[in-house]
Amino acid sequence: METKRGGRGQDVALTLIAPLAWGTTYLVTQQWLPPNRPLFTAAMRALPLGLVMLAWRRTLPSGSWWWKAAVLGIGNFGLFFALLFVGAYRLPGGLASTLQATGPLIIMALAWAMLRERPTGAAILGGILGVIGVSVLVLRAGFVVDGIGVLAALGSVAVSSLSFIYIKKWSPPVDMLTFTTWQLVAGGLFLAVLAALVEGPPPAITPAGWLGYAWIGIVGTGVAYVVWFRGLRRLSAASVGTLGLVNPLVATVLGITVAGEVFGPTQALGVGAVLLGVLLGQPAVVDAVVRVLPGRRGRSG
Repeated sequence: METKRGGRGQDVALTLIAPLAWGTTYLVTQQWLPPNRPLFTAAMRALPLGLVMLAWRRTLPSGSWWWKAAVLGIGNFGLFFALLFVGAYRLPGGLASTLQATGPLIIMALAWAMLRERPTGAAILGGILGVIGVSVLVLRAGFVVDGIGVLAALGSVAVSSLSFIYIKKWSPPVDMLTFTTWQLVAGGLFLAVLAALVEGPPPAITPAGWLGYAWIGIVGTGVAYVVWFRGLRRLSAASVGTLGLVNPLVATVLGITVAGEVFGPTQALGVGAVLLGVLLGQPAVVDAVVRVLPGRRGRSG
């Protein structure tokens, strides 16, 4: 396994591309994509790109990797996307984002239990600050809690977190691009069948809709998951998990600049808490701060 405590700056920077891209998904979906078609949209995120990449890579799984790729594909893309969109359609965006922000803590707990990768106190504090910061940033008064929506949102976090741990646990016999391709095809086929059974024929898609699907498929799924899975292999679970907190920050910035949403002192406090949580989850940052603390200077190893 390639996990490294602290990781490298380049690995962190590349992994950060994923939550930056994911933060655009909500706005693109609301502005450009057909309404009320969550399963079709989920399938369009995964299957077309997966098939194109499979034709390019021309490599199929062998041996046990047939079922491993299928399990991971359904977990990372199939079930995750389906549950994510059920939660998104049944819950206020703020509550859905807050529940998703519990992901870093769940990833740390699973990594500790399954990989013996014990998180630092700073990383745990970072995960807690992330949840608090996201809730302060996006929660609004007056929302109604939908039980099914809450279960779906938490289920999406659980299934993706468990799949992420198996990305770290299993060492694929191919490069990460090919490994992601297998998962996209498996998860996309699962979603395509589910969408056909639940939602019926595909909707009409406008030119803007095709551009939206191209963005969330190529950048928000293909590029994002390749660098995310790479980060999971190279960095600690705590480091990667807390980087995911950047997702709601990007969504908030786009909401302010594009959709004209309100931003005040309370939201600024939430942004600060989330950023601090991300930094506390990066061991290299914590180590650098500790080295310059009073009483630490001049001490040898």
